[in-house]
Amino acid sequence: MAAKLSGPGGNGGKTIEQNSEINVTPFVDVMLVLLIIFMVAAPLATVSIRLDLPPPVPNPNDPNPKEPVYVTIQDSGSLFIADQQTTIETMAADVCTALGGGACREERVFIRAQPEVKYSQFMEVMNNLQENGFFQVGLLNEDIT
Repeated sequence: MAAKLSGPGGNGGKTIEQNSEINVTPFVDVMLVLLIIFMVAAPLATVSIRLDLPPPVPNPNDPNPKEPVYVTIQDSGSLFIADQQTTIETMAADVCTALGGGACREERVFIRAQPEVKYSQFMEVMNNLQENGFFQVGLLNEDIT
């Protein structure tokens, strides 16, 4: 608690009164330091993911785009490429066959899964595609019942 000495007056010229004002200078100093810390730390906490977005206008030189290839994961663990059933071991070769061979690893492959599929099954398919050179993978969010 702070005290204030008053000027000449009763009781020998000196009296002590209570000072009820709050000293906010340390509070403001602490708040400014915290503000600077958060301003510096906030950009470091952001996570960036690289996305390859499709062009806003289709390529006019390609009048007939290729039919996309869908890898479907069912809740039972079965894998399908279009309507053909496959296994995790032969999936890369089957995807390449469905894409027509050649530079098949340059094409985009879509993965769709039923809602009951476990994350580990999905990641196994995704990792298998990446290990075999399929890096343009699209994810579909739709009901395939």
